[in-house]
Amino acid sequence: MNSKSHRTLTGLLLIVTPILFMTAFTLLQINFEYPDILRQPAMTVMEKFMAGGSGLIANWYLMVVSSILFIPISVMLHPYLARDDTPYMTVATTFGVIAGIVQMLGFIRWPFLVPTLASTYLDASTSEATRAAIEVTFTAFNQYAGVGVGEHLGYLFTALWSILIALAMPKSKYFSTWLGWMGGVLAVGILLGTLEPAGVPFVGLINVIAYSLWAVWIIMLGIRLLMKEK
Repeated sequence: MNSKSHRTLTGLLLIVTPILFMTAFTLLQINFEYPDILRQPAMTVMEKFMAGGSGLIANWYLMVVSSILFIPISVMLHPYLARDDTPYMTVATTFGVIAGIVQMLGFIRWPFLVPTLASTYLDASTSEATRAAIEVTFTAFNQYAGVGVGEHLGYLFTALWSILIALAMPKSKYFSTWLGWMGGVLAVGILLGTLEPAGVPFVGLINVIAYSLWAVWIIMLGIRLLMKEK
C-alpha cells in the first residue's frame, strides 16, 4: 500500500469507527437504557435484554466491531506521529491496541454469552437453583468483564493513548497544536471514569460527556488526514 492510500484508509477509519461506535452507543441508550441498566439487578437486566430481541444483540455486536477497529486505527496512525522527538509513540500505539482489546473483551459477552444466560433464566421450566446460579454468573461477568476490563481498563488505556498522541501533535505536519490540547483535555475526562467504582461523584457523567466529544475529536483527526491528500 502506497503512502497516499495508507493515509486515505487511516483517515476513513478514523471517521467511520467513532460514527459506528456512537451510533451503536446511542441506540443502546434508547433501547436498553445503557449504561444505567448495568447498575440494576441481574434479573432486571436480563429481562430488558430479552425484550430487545435480535436487534439488541446486533447492536452489541456493532460495539464489538467498533472496538476491534480501534486496533488497526492505533497502528495505522502511528507513522503520522512517530518522529525522533516522539520516542514514546511506540508505547502510545501499544496502549491503543490494548484499549481496543480490553473494550472488545468487555463488550463481547453481550452478543455471545448473555443471550444464553437470559433465555435460560427467563425460561419457565428453569429451577430456582439454576436461576440463582445464573444471577451469580451474570453478576460476576458484569463486574469482571464489564466494569473491570471493559470500563476501567478501557478508560485507562484509551486515555493514556490519547494523551500520548496528543503530546505528539504540536510539531506534527498532519495535526495542529489545538487538536493536541483538545485531545489531552478530553483524555483527562475519560480517565476520571476510572474513579467511578470508588464512588467519586460526577465522574461517570464527566466520562460520558468526554467520550462523546472524544469521538468527535477522532473524526476531526480523520478529516485532517484526508485534507492532507489535497
